[in-house]
Amino acid sequence: MRVLVTGAAGLLGGEICARLAREGHEVIGLVHRNRDIRANDGSPVEIATIAGDVSRPRFGWEESEFARLAASHDLLVHCAATVRFDLDEAHYAAVNVDGTKHALALARQGSMDFLHVSTAYVCGRRDGAILESDPLPEAGFANGYEASKAAGERLVRASDLRWAIARPSIVVGAHESGAIRHFDTTYAAFKLIAEGRVKHMPASAGATLDFVPIDHVAAGIVALAHAMEQAAGRTFHLVSAQPLPVTDFTGAIGDFVQFHEPQLVEPSAFDPASLPALERRLFKRVAGLYASYFKRDPHFDDANVREILGMQCPQTGRAYIRRLIEHCIEVGFLTSD
Repeated sequence: MRVLVTGAAGLLGGEICARLAREGHEVIGLVHRNRDIRANDGSPVEIATIAGDVSRPRFGWEESEFARLAASHDLLVHCAATVRFDLDEAHYAAVNVDGTKHALALARQGSMDFLHVSTAYVCGRRDGAILESDPLPEAGFANGYEASKAAGERLVRASDLRWAIARPSIVVGAHESGAIRHFDTTYAAFKLIAEGRVKHMPASAGATLDFVPIDHVAAGIVALAHAMEQAAGRTFHLVSAQPLPVTDFTGAIGDFVQFHEPQLVEPSAFDPASLPALERRLFKRVAGLYASYFKRDPHFDDANVREILGMQCPQTGRAYIRRLIEHCIEVGFLTSD
């Protein structure tokens, strides 16, 4: 296939490009400024790149360039998005919503298939079983990121293209090694907790986290690229499907003598104003952005992934969390003593 991947320089986009290229597909990576495309293991991905701004109509290209690129691809994999939780509504609208609209326009111009990368957390604050076939909620999101990804999904679903939607949960390191090329904001919050700079977190009894290995997510998206005819019009949860109790997550941190297991506090009893000054600032600026995930218990169903793609996520229990932590230590992201 001839595949255009938006967000190709990103963590997930780079790994997807690497896998597609290894399989012999003709891949072009759309980047904003950074043309350094790398797989999750850090190796360079030798593909053609083109610069564009997804927030602008036609990605900022001239009409002739827009038409040429539209006509020369079979599939558009739309990975480009901001995944930060601390931005204003206008930024989310420009990148995650308008960016999807502009990507759809490119695919429509060239009659391309459209594979959209969303997030499992478009379910919002719901607990319990979350089916791939559930309707999108209109409200109840924990942050602007979730709301904007849901808005982007609505545009995809309303389009006349042949589309499929991939929904990863919380993407972390590779399953066997724990390795990850880029430590994003999720890891920044984890670092503050493990190193004892944020010692208290609000957490509901029974809350769970769905950490999914990046290799499972990337493999699932590449499998979807091969199966667009069967996948058309469906949503695919690329998740662990093995909710990890928050207490197991924090307990795994405490298994390492150099780290600090945070104190979990019932949300109704948690008052950020009562924290020491430095911890209060760090909680507000980083760790607190993720606090809602310590209060939820979603159970993501991945029936479509199992039935259509023939895949399921490998075991991601406490031993896997240890491997993630060990990799962070090995590369110096976390202290070794």
